[in-house]
Amino acid sequence: MWKQTTDREFGIIHPKLCRSNVCRSRVSSLHLSNCKEIVSSHRGSVNSLQVDLTEGRYLLAGASDATVAVYDIQRPTEHEDGNIIAKHKSLFVVGKQHEHGHHFAVSSAIWYPIDTGLFVTGSYDHHVNVWDTNTTQKVVGFSLPGKVYRTAMSSVARSHMLVATGTEDVQVRLCDIASGAFSHTLSGHRDGVMSLEWSTSSEWVLITGGCDGAIRFWDIRKAGCFRVLDQSQTQLGHRPPLLVHPKTEKKTSSTGLSSTGKPRAKFKRLNNRKQQRSHPGMFSIHDRATGHYGRVTGLKMTEDGMRLLSAGSDSRLRLWDMDSGCNTLVNFEATRLQGSKPIQMAMTQDSDLAFVPCLVSVKALSLWSGQAMATFRAHYENVNCCSYNMLDQELYSGGNDREILVWSPTTLSCTDSCLDEGTKDKATADQDNWSD
Repeated sequence: MWKQTTDREFGIIHPKLCRSNVCRSRVSSLHLSNCKEIVSSHRGSVNSLQVDLTEGRYLLAGASDATVAVYDIQRPTEHEDGNIIAKHKSLFVVGKQHEHGHHFAVSSAIWYPIDTGLFVTGSYDHHVNVWDTNTTQKVVGFSLPGKVYRTAMSSVARSHMLVATGTEDVQVRLCDIASGAFSHTLSGHRDGVMSLEWSTSSEWVLITGGCDGAIRFWDIRKAGCFRVLDQSQTQLGHRPPLLVHPKTEKKTSSTGLSSTGKPRAKFKRLNNRKQQRSHPGMFSIHDRATGHYGRVTGLKMTEDGMRLLSAGSDSRLRLWDMDSGCNTLVNFEATRLQGSKPIQMAMTQDSDLAFVPCLVSVKALSLWSGQAMATFRAHYENVNCCSYNMLDQELYSGGNDREILVWSPTTLSCTDSCLDEGTKDKATADQDNWSD
């Protein structure tokens, strides 16, 4: 640590490289925190967790008892054991007693991407509600035809305020917060939609995973999906090489004359244009392609938008290349994934590690080798969701045991604070007792 700081000061290594190295070392030392504890306010399984994207301070949680709670993970509400353990209680809870509260399990709870003043919840009571954080009142509500499995908003959107909803219905609906109405209906899946993910490189691209095993790509400005991922289309390693540069094509046809000496007609370019007009999702062969044998229970895209990680009820994890749409054949370590309900995965900032709920544990898997770098076990029942805080390099996990656990890196600040506030007082007391 100190060597890297010294090298950065003398300009031996780049500041960004030093930061990434420090973050990697902190992530590699994640363990169940003995200095921070979140006091869960839920009486049902925790289904959704998200740390706000603006401050990295507030944790939003949704549970099966129809409650939604917000926790301040920076400022504790109380301390225990001589100020060693910092306890974080919920700032507020919205439950069934609220006049606009959900009546059944809350399956999804997400923050508004650019402001903590709003958050969105989806429930099995067929409703999606938009809430004002300051007043805890419902701003806009949407009624859907089935159970809501997932909701998602684009973190890079600047031109729209759309909430994508995946329900047990075959259609994906986009809810417009500004107008309070549905703006789009995306049809293509043959069964319910369990997972949703917006592209991190384009505000117009939405990725959906259905119970029919299909992973579809949508450009919300156009009709129909433009890509359906096929697990049989594979590639090894990095992307395939780029196409031949147009200059090399000119060399092969430099004369531009046929065998009779007449100039050649350029029909090939026109034919290519005609072929590019159709979308792959429109062909019956591509339309029936599947990414998993079973339900697609989770989707997570890397920060650069170049890779997509998918999880299925077939207990398979697949990494997809976004440029070619091919399965990269990364051999992930054998894992068991629950397939009855969607799971929420998380990634580190540099997209090197993915945190995947695997029944009663959470595994940190390398995206490039598929090896399990660490396994976190502390829940008594299945883990449903996890969220990674990029500011503090902390991991939060929620499961069917109603608990929200904090996994923090080993730092000197934690141990020092414990010593300064608790252990030093005991040490001075012991010194007084044992002195002559």
